[in-house]
Amino acid sequence: MTITLTEKAADHVKKFLESRSDSKGLRLGVRTSGCSGMAYVLEFADKIGSEDQVFEGHGVKVIVDSKSLLYLDGTELDFVKEGLNEGFKFNNPNVKDACGCGESFNV
Repeated sequence: MTITLTEKAADHVKKFLESRSDSKGLRLGVRTSGCSGMAYVLEFADKIGSEDQVFEGHGVKVIVDSKSLLYLDGTELDFVKEGLNEGFKFNNPNVKDACGCGESFNV
């Protein structure tokens, strides 16, 4: 099982981690939400639990709980600029369907 980050995503996360001395890395997870069933959750991780899996790419640790990993295995986290918008993009090979607004997905 693996989670990867592009160099752009890692550089963006590093900028925020530098200002947070207690952060261990970026926590990636999923929660039930939206019209398609699941939504991604990104937050700073101040601790790593015994059930967490840790992946590292370009100097950034990505922490994923074991339940979320089932839905996120193989995901690449990217940071993209599209016109005036910018943000994280999840390239998740497990997604079977996504809602029209892009906020939720189904596996």
